[in-house]
Amino acid sequence: MLVLAAVLFGLVVGSFLNVVIYRVPRRESVVWPASHCPHCGEPIRPKDNIPLISYLLLRGRCRNCKEPISARYPAVEVTTGLLFGAAAYEFGPSLTLLPALVLISALISLAVIDLEHRLLPNVIVGPAALAGLILSILANPAGWWTYPLSAIAVAGFLLGLALIYPSGMGMGDVKMGGMLGAFLGPYAALAVFLGSLIGALTGGLLMAAGKVQRRSALPFGLFMALGGIIVLFAGPQLWNMYMNLMWT
Repeated sequence: MLVLAAVLFGLVVGSFLNVVIYRVPRRESVVWPASHCPHCGEPIRPKDNIPLISYLLLRGRCRNCKEPISARYPAVEVTTGLLFGAAAYEFGPSLTLLPALVLISALISLAVIDLEHRLLPNVIVGPAALAGLILSILANPAGWWTYPLSAIAVAGFLLGLALIYPSGMGMGDVKMGGMLGAFLGPYAALAVFLGSLIGALTGGLLMAAGKVQRRSALPFGLFMALGGIIVLFAGPQLWNMYMNLMWT
């Protein structure tokens, strides 16, 4: 029941994240005005604002102007719902579940915004980092010091890279790395490493396909988000696997 409730709650949260993803880069309020069609401006009726179901019933088009609705909307809702359900299954009804849900929400928002706008807004990263620090310490008070230390260490490392290679990494990436440290503690370094690895592989495949040039900038925030999700669910296991390979 907890997993099902988490999936349904995730669909609702995903609907709100779509508002955040669309409005925050445009510096619009996420509260007012009410949801409306980006093409014709017509307010969305409550019956047309049901996560996923309304998109299917409307066949992906605005009821008023018939313009297509981006597939990003149901994709974000489904992804959020599935990850919320996976988190509920993994962590159960514990204090660890709440920071996991907050982290998932922040990473989905940042990943999509970075993919569409090459931007990691402070208005998301800052509050998420603070929430992550507080919630992580409440969930693990014995190891409270690891979270602020990890946030500083990961952000400091990425800042060094940004100063050395400014065209390849921005300050948004640095701050996002600190945010990961606030949630994941020492495993944030593993998330950044995995993000770098996924980014390098993706860039190599895109170059081989002729889709990007060698010096084309890729949205590193997207790849860090993927690394963060992987580590959230499998960080200790991956680290133990790595250590076993190193010592065998």
